[in-house]
Amino acid sequence: MSLERAKAHLERFGLADRIQLFDVSSATVELAAQAVGCQPARIAKTLSFLLPEGPVLILAAGDARIDNSKYKAQFHTKAKMIPHDQVEELIGHGVGGVCPFGVKEGVPVWLDESLRRFDLVYPAAGTSNSAVKLTLAELEQASQALGWVDVCKL
Repeated sequence: MSLERAKAHLERFGLADRIQLFDVSSATVELAAQAVGCQPARIAKTLSFLLPEGPVLILAAGDARIDNSKYKAQFHTKAKMIPHDQVEELIGHGVGGVCPFGVKEGVPVWLDESLRRFDLVYPAAGTSNSAVKLTLAELEQASQALGWVDVCKL
């Protein structure tokens, strides 16, 4: 189960107790912000793309959108999102609950500069009714991100 994989991953960093489960959906930025009780921009959405070498995850602020020219400059290819029916197979989490915690081996994670405006953010925790409250330092560590990129616009 995706929640169990995300929880086990976060336990390694002492952060599993931060997971929040909701009685309502948090599958979109807007729904997650309502469930958490924060502004939508603080939702750290996890975007899943296909590169020629395989899938990649980019965490961005809830109000950010991919800037195609910045993405191409960073990854040397056009931004192509993973089709919905392939996300769980390639990443390990289904649409609405995709997060950088407990993903399949070899899936690289990047953090977008759009998140740096905030002290606290709320990524999903493997399901479409979960979130985890993290500082940027905690997110950087627990996501095991390869680094920061600037591929979004507000």
